[in-house]
Parts: sequence; structure tokens; C-alpha cells
Amino acid sequence: MSKSQHPVDWDDTVAIDDEDTTPLALEPAPASPVWALGEAKPVPPERLPWWRWVLGGWRAAFFMSPEVGHAQPSPWQVLLLTLLSAGLQLAFARLEVLGPAIFDWRAWLVPWWMTLLVLWAAWFALPPLREAEQDPDPWHLRGLGSWFALSTWATLPAQLALQGLALSVLREWLSFEGPRSQQLYWGAFLVMLLWALLAVVRLTARFAGPRWRLVVFSLVLGGLSGLAVWQFPDRPWAPDESAALAADAPEPPRLRLSQATFEAQQALWPALERELLPQREGLIEVYGLVFAPYAEEEVFRRESHMVGEVLRQRFDAEGRVLTLLNHPDTATSLPWATPQNLRRAIGLLAQKMDREHDVLVLYLSSHGAQDFKLAASHWPLEVDPIDPQGLRALLDEAGIQNRVIAISACYSGGWVEPLASDSSLVMTAADATQTSYGCGSASELTFFGRAVFDEQLRQTHSFTQAFAKALPVIALREKQAQKSDGPSNPQISTGARLRPVLAELEQRLDKR
Repeated sequence: MSKSQHPVDWDDTVAIDDEDTTPLALEPAPASPVWALGEAKPVPPERLPWWRWVLGGWRAAFFMSPEVGHAQPSPWQVLLLTLLSAGLQLAFARLEVLGPAIFDWRAWLVPWWMTLLVLWAAWFALPPLREAEQDPDPWHLRGLGSWFALSTWATLPAQLALQGLALSVLREWLSFEGPRSQQLYWGAFLVMLLWALLAVVRLTARFAGPRWRLVVFSLVLGGLSGLAVWQFPDRPWAPDESAALAADAPEPPRLRLSQATFEAQQALWPALERELLPQREGLIEVYGLVFAPYAEEEVFRRESHMVGEVLRQRFDAEGRVLTLLNHPDTATSLPWATPQNLRRAIGLLAQKMDREHDVLVLYLSSHGAQDFKLAASHWPLEVDPIDPQGLRALLDEAGIQNRVIAISACYSGGWVEPLASDSSLVMTAADATQTSYGCGSASELTFFGRAVFDEQLRQTHSFTQAFAKALPVIALREKQAQKSDGPSNPQISTGARLRPVLAELEQRLDKR
């Protein structure tokens, strides 16, 4: 037996004959790893402290590299970063409400479904993680978690800037009056919105996904952002009206129906007839009538005085303005705002004015109902409400041709059609299906009265221009006040025969 045929004793040294050609049994070689075949070795994700993700997001906001390498945040870090960003925005939004406020969960939660759609679009745009792990480029980011952590903070500077812009107008640090100011506001708004969108798109491009998918992501992001601006104007904080009502306040005055009150009311009318100035020959005069029949709210009293003052000062109507007001403090100095007194006041004005050439400006301010009746209250005095048909009948009966009628009330758009004519201008604080705003106990003036009369008509003698310029102001203030039932949508109707009369009046007043 040859040496090669002897069994091997592994304790002995084995000498191998050169002539022995028996192949050696080799151990199977281990499988080659994928990176041995020319592919990149996967790098395990790094873990960075949470503040590095905040810093990376803010760098991305200004179009710089986030400098987080191939790191990926933990689920707890993503949650923490999301809560911190949302908390900062909520704290900033709280400044938009003066005084006590309540948190509106619905307004805060509703837009979050759009975040889920943006996440889906980002997942669609980003390369699969297994492909991203094989990407040796150190500038390319990885993972949906990394994208969400960075994008949450990349949009925060622009979002805070947008909130600061709205807050500046709300607190009247910046002017929103006039077309120039409004153009600057909306221009700045658009720039900040584009800043946030471009920062997210640039950040998403750093993940090295297919270009065409990035385009799809950009279109989805832009469309959802436009939808959010248009469809979800509600803010997470709303004024706490219950706190204002619960505050210790003096008992409001009540009307006392005494003999002295009745006698004073009767004595007012002869005095008003003596003091009301007649028409001046050759001039188109403005005669004013302010009617505020709801005694429970101070805002209607303030608005009545403001409108009367604007007509006297701006429209040369000193001595030609009557005010009918229901309020306990004026029971002996101003006629009550009742349907009977409204008829009497219209008749008195018709006697003094040129009914074919002069202009009657009639302002009505109260709460409105869906049946288009103007609320009236002066307890314990019983006061019937008025409606547009009744007012039209009084004006037609008096024979007053040129009429400018403004109704500041909810659902006041229902007054337009009954009062419209070739020689009438009718403008309302809302359309026929919407409420107006600013008639609560905490309001200084209604949004309509403040924007049209107290602001715009102090700058122009044109009722149509004042109305047009007031529209965006009213819309912005309603959005900032969290008007939850939709925009009031003020209405206007101008008769063709009245336009040249108002144009001539404007020319005369502009020359004063």
C-alpha cells in the first residue's frame, strides 16, 4: 500500500509525495458579498441629535445643503420635530387674537389630510431606499423619514413670515388701505409662499429621484398649497366670546318709559323740522337719513354717529342729516327708530330737498334675518321690524328719485332687488345667504361700515369706488377674525340714471 493510501493521522505531520496527484478536498468558499461584485457597500444609517435636523431644515430653507449626510432620524425624532414645528406655529398664531382665545381643534386638524397627500407625493418622487443605500454620492439624501424631518423645518421660516405679515395688518402695524398697500401685501404673500414651495422642491431634488417624478411632486405640492390658501382660511385660535360675556361689566342702560320721555320725543320733531336746511338752488345736495333700530348693541349707536359725521363733513350735508336711533341714552335727544318715525323722516326730507335732483343717502344698521327683515328692539317699547318692500313703498310715496341706500346687516343682499331702480344705488354688507361681521358686543364698528364709510369715504366722494376698495379689506378682516361660515360677499347695484348725478356731485365736492 502506498503512502497515499494510508489513512491520515491528523496528529502526525503529513508528507506529500510529489507523485501523488490525488486532489485535495477544499472547503467551499464563502459567497461573495454584493460590494465584491462592483456594487457599493451599504452604509448603515447614522443617528444624529435632533437639533442637527432642525439646523439642517433651516439650511434647506435657504437653499443650502442640510449637511446631515446619509443619516436617518428615528421615529421618535420625527415625532419630536413635528410637534416642535407645530407648537411654534400655534404660539405665533395665538398672537393674532387680542384678548381671551379658544383653540379650534377642527380648524387645526382639517388641513392635515393635505400633509398625508404631500407625504405620498414625496414617497413617489424619492428613490426606493434599497437603491438610495447603494448610491455612493455623499450629497444625496436618503429616506422618507429624513425628507419629512427636514421639510418640516425647511418651510417653517416662510410660514412664520406669512403669519407675521398677517399679524402686522391685523394689529395695524402695516397699512392695508388703498390699492398700493394691498398690492404690496399680496405681492409679499406670494413671494413667501413661493419661497416655501421652492425650498421643499429643492430639498426633494437632493434625494436624487427621477426628474419626471420630481416634476409630478412639484405640481402636487403647488396645487395643494393653492387649495389650502383658498379653501382653509380658518385659524386655529378664535376669540373667546364667552370670556368677554362673563367679565364683570356694568348693567347696560334700559329705556324708562316715563311721561317726560314721551313728551321729549314729541318735542323733537318740530325742532328737527325747523333745523333741517332747505335745498340750495343750482346745487346737487346730499340729504342723509341714518336708521338704527336695535337698541341692544352699542355698535349700532357708534356706527350711526360715524355715518352722520361722514355725511356732514365729506358730503357737505351739515344741517341736512337726520338720525333715528333706538338707545336708552338718546331717548330724549334723538327720535326713536320705528317704522312710523321712518315714514315721518322720509316725508320731512322730501319737503326740504329737490326730490328730482338732490340725493338721499339712507344708511340702515342692525341685525338681519333670513327673511330679510331688519331686527328692531327697544324694550319695553314694542318696535316692528322693517323690510325692503316697505322701505321701497315709503320712498316711492315720498317721490324721492335719487337714492343711495346702504344696509349693514346679515343677509342684506336680499334688499338689493326690491330696492334697485334706474335712479338708485344699493349696497349691502352681505349677500342674501351670508352673514355679515362686526355687529357683536365687542365690536367698535361693523366691518362693512368701518371699511366703506369710516375709511374709504373719508378719502373719496365716489360711493362705487369706496365700495370696490373696501371689498378686499373686508375679506381680509373676516379671514383674520376666523369668520367660520364663509365670506359675507357684499353686493352693489347702481342704476344708469343715477351715475351722471353722482358724477356731478363728486366733481362739486372734489372742488371744495
